[in-house]
Amino acid sequence: MKYFVFIMAAVCVPPFAFLLSLNRHWVKYAFVGILLAMCIYLRTSINFFSHEDYRGSARGMEVSLAHLMAFALIGAMIFARKFRSWMPDLGYGFYLVYFLLCLPSLSAAEDRLIAWFEVWKMILLYFFYIAVFNYLKLTDDLHTVIGSLAVFAIINMLYVVYLHFCGVYQPHGVFPHQNSMAVAMQLLGPIFFAAYMMFGLRSLFSMLCSFAFVCAAMATLRSYSRMAMMLVPFNYGLVFLLCAIIGRPRYWWLRILPIVAMGLLVLVAMLPRIIERYQKAPEASANTRVELALCAWEMIKDEPWRGVGINNWGIKINLPYEYAERAGRMPNRREGYADGIVETVYLLVCAECGIPALLAMLAWFGWYLFKSLTLMIRLRGTESFFVPAGCLAGFVSIYVQSVFEWVLRQQLNLICLMFVFAILSYLNDKRLLSTTK
Repeated sequence: MKYFVFIMAAVCVPPFAFLLSLNRHWVKYAFVGILLAMCIYLRTSINFFSHEDYRGSARGMEVSLAHLMAFALIGAMIFARKFRSWMPDLGYGFYLVYFLLCLPSLSAAEDRLIAWFEVWKMILLYFFYIAVFNYLKLTDDLHTVIGSLAVFAIINMLYVVYLHFCGVYQPHGVFPHQNSMAVAMQLLGPIFFAAYMMFGLRSLFSMLCSFAFVCAAMATLRSYSRMAMMLVPFNYGLVFLLCAIIGRPRYWWLRILPIVAMGLLVLVAMLPRIIERYQKAPEASANTRVELALCAWEMIKDEPWRGVGINNWGIKINLPYEYAERAGRMPNRREGYADGIVETVYLLVCAECGIPALLAMLAWFGWYLFKSLTLMIRLRGTESFFVPAGCLAGFVSIYVQSVFEWVLRQQLNLICLMFVFAILSYLNDKRLLSTTK
């Protein structure tokens, strides 16, 4: 039944897009609808050809209500003849190269269908990027985009609170895992904090961003992800330094005082649990990470240029392949037994898709990190300064965290990343000149 309902919804996308094209305000509501659909992503997504027991970064041809809303938004702009570009900037070029360099790994894949799941996911991600970029080009409504992300962070925290009262020790919010939530909030939270540092509570938008910052920071800490908790002070401390030294807003010292006081209270309240999380962390967890990294290295040595097959890690780590044994990891395994995923995005991409694909991904990530730095300098003194300042800190944090986590490869995390990349592409293209009041 759910497949039938979903197919009917997909059939309705073209006429819905045409209706949206008739009124510019409806396009705005549709964009907000994408973010609201992301809040119920897990409940509205369907995996065609699903392999739910497979331990990989994609388990089916996943499509969700958020995807349909993005397609409808793109269609509305095309119908209204307001669509601007399919290839916005060099960042898109790096993503295209990364995508193309992942395709040769299909020739090494044991299961081509499972490999296709990840390729499908990468294709759909592009449309999120295009939808956000073209919406911004059409409307110049940066506040709606940032505000919608803020609402997303707030709803996520509300769900964290709900799970807390349900007795969940490490709530995951609207994400599939608590570490996934921590990575996403580490990306978005600094943008909201930068808005607070630059504008205080002077408007509804800045108040919304301030509340979203508190929600993002609390959700990160409440995930009890060890790496995320370690990075929280660095993440928000970097935003503070960038805003205070480069942005130089008025009364910034008064804005930081309540944050410091609130942070100390939260730290005192959560410190026993945080200490417990570090003290009781199983030693086997660290050993497993090392063992899986060694398995990845064995795969890289065997297939340095094309990898062992995109999204085929869960197959190649098991018998009859001997990567685990060669790495010194010899549990009592049986054929088909899921052995876990290497806990770093970089080794996972390199093992599955080869060294060229890894280099392309690093160039893609690095280009937006560089753009956030250059835009921060160029937009100094403008109302948009807070965006690249927050992005710079967020990128540094999640790129470091991805050394120890693979969850950035999960769909909802990548959607959040594409949203932020599209915002930077818009700012780089727009060259906003409005000054801060």
